Amino acid sequence: MENSLLDALIAKDKALLIYLNNLGSEQWDAMWLAITHQFNWIPLFVVILGLITWKFGVKKTLFTLLFIAVFVAFSDQFTNLVKNLTGRTRPCNAIDMQEYLRQFSYKPRGKSFWSGHASLSTIFTTFTILLLRNKIKYIYLLVLFPLVFGYSRIYLGVHYPIDVSTGFLSGIVIGTLFYKLYRILFQKIFKEAL
Repeated sequence: MENSLLDALIAKDKALLIYLNNLGSEQWDAMWLAITHQFNWIPLFVVILGLITWKFGVKKTLFTLLFIAVFVAFSDQFTNLVKNLTGRTRPCNAIDMQEYLRQFSYKPRGKSFWSGHASLSTIFTTFTILLLRNKIKYIYLLVLFPLVFGYSRIYLGVHYPIDVSTGFLSGIVIGTLFYKLYRILFQKIFKEAL
């Protein structure tokens, strides 16, 4: 029973990926290929860095950057651990999916579950929203970043929908936990509440 439930879930996951992936068209491919590359989001990160500096000052921003570097490293290593434990092949590299997916030259190696792009972008977004929610009115719009970034992985056929949605969920949990740790350390170091 348990195996048949898992098999049914995987079959639905594959079917949803095929449907969503095939909604794409050549006129949008270049845009989604650009969206999926982290370096193209540098302007967004620069804006966030500017907002944090504006609201917290240089000293507290440097502490925040150090903390962000720690959770980026943690996220990367933890995601790799999960991927190695689950061993799910990326759909773009799965032989049984080739004939059903749109083909791109972009075919990352490595495993599929869960999406590191979805997880890290959600950790960053969750942390940033919690950090700035009382200081910047429209910071909640940042939630568009992981949603668009995560969808790019489905569009390009490099992750299944479950990989991306699980990445989102793990990102919310990890981002919230890191923010709580950050707040404790911030209060100890700077002797003030956020």
